[in-house]
Amino acid sequence: MVHIDPTREQFDVFKALPRDTPILMLNLIRLKEAVEYPHGEVVSGAEAYRRYGEHSGPIFRGLGGEIVWRGRWECMVIGPDDKAWDIAFVARYPDAAAFMAMITNPDYQAIVHHRTLAVADSRLMRFGEGAGGEGFAG
Repeated sequence: MVHIDPTREQFDVFKALPRDTPILMLNLIRLKEAVEYPHGEVVSGAEAYRRYGEHSGPIFRGLGGEIVWRGRWECMVIGPDDKAWDIAFVARYPDAAAFMAMITNPDYQAIVHHRTLAVADSRLMRFGEGAGGEGFAG
């Protein structure tokens, strides 16, 4: 099953959680090899996603968002071998309201089609902030 956008049920769960606390969003993205825009231009999925990042970045940063970790895929240690991710990062938002403000921003909505075209599959997981430490259990 391919996952590009949240289902209504998933988004309802997100909206029911507190909106006034910082959140971390783990993004795992697999890109399409090539995409065709409605006007006929064909580009790589990486190029379409680059366009998304170029246009969404100022909106994201303007709401206080920051990328706190970015990684490069190497191998699956635990899990299905068919899940290789082209892009992996953690975005931190000052609160969930900032995330909601981003995705409802008309300028963002005008450019999110780049992401929709680029993505073959994705996962987006919300986490609350937790304390660091020296061990795995927290």
